Amino acid sequence: MLAPRPWIVVRLRSLPLSFRLDRHIPLVMGLLTALAVLLFILNISWGEYPVPPLAMLQAIFGLSTDADHEFVVRTLRLPRSLVALLVGMGLAIAGGILQGITRNPLAAPEIIGVNAGASLVAVTFIVLLPGISPSLLPVAAFCGGLTAAIAIYVLAWNQGSAPVRLILVGIGLAALASSLTSLMVTFGEISVVSQALVWLTGSVHGRGWEHLLPLLPWLALFIPLSLALARELDTLNLGDNLARGLGSQVEWMRGLLLVCSVALAGSCVATAGNIGFVGLMAPHLARHLVGPSHGGMIPVAALTGACITELADLIGRTVFAPIEIPCGVITAIVGAPYFLWLLYRNRNQ
Repeated sequence: MLAPRPWIVVRLRSLPLSFRLDRHIPLVMGLLTALAVLLFILNISWGEYPVPPLAMLQAIFGLSTDADHEFVVRTLRLPRSLVALLVGMGLAIAGGILQGITRNPLAAPEIIGVNAGASLVAVTFIVLLPGISPSLLPVAAFCGGLTAAIAIYVLAWNQGSAPVRLILVGIGLAALASSLTSLMVTFGEISVVSQALVWLTGSVHGRGWEHLLPLLPWLALFIPLSLALARELDTLNLGDNLARGLGSQVEWMRGLLLVCSVALAGSCVATAGNIGFVGLMAPHLARHLVGPSHGGMIPVAALTGACITELADLIGRTVFAPIEIPCGVITAIVGAPYFLWLLYRNRNQ
């Protein structure tokens, strides 16, 4: 008797797409979804003004008769928690794509300078145009992140892009962009500068519906596109020559995937600031859970990133109350040692 196959094949009749997933991936995704929902509920319920879960649900659906619950949930916490959830998903997918197209486990938008480039342009707009619409910031951040990504590839290219060279060039450009960002901050009004500094640490504090809505079109477009191109990431990981032999348009696909990564990272940075190390940690954790195949790793990384940012915001908002710690600080406390450990583990590659 043949052993049951350890994977399942998903084919879409209306589109020329198919995925091969390990059988335990749906279980992992179900557990991570439950964890993300639990953290989402706790993040809305807990705080200096606690809201019982039933009252929270009534307020979300507009059934509450308590005006205070309605204000705290619908105006203050619900959009903030949604931003944390969606930004974590976007950053995690962006990091997974970058690690895939570079075949480099150390690559992530915040490590190789993509986030720094996005932050530079976004802060420039915030300082020079204080009244700029939040809907324009993702476009500006996308342009900055894409410029940084192209510059990194060009400067690191020497008959190929070695992982360590890519990282070193990215760190150098990130330092340059961070210095220019600090220079821009010195020219701004004190009220604008204080907002920019909190934003630069990576925070969802004060994020409302006017910040969430401009983010949604970017995620709605580029997350499904990233999932559709996951199979191409598997092909690119075989090497350029073998990928071409299998019929893949290597340069075109690599460029399209890079645009997806930069668009996701740039829009998330424009919305919540430079929340570090989510794009590095989430894909690694996803690989440990479901393996290296991007068809399963990308959605699992998205859920993992959502849990990381939601948990970081919950910790920063409640553990040290009434002092609020930006969630970017919490992720950096965990992510920086994790990056050093990865750098040490991959020192000979």
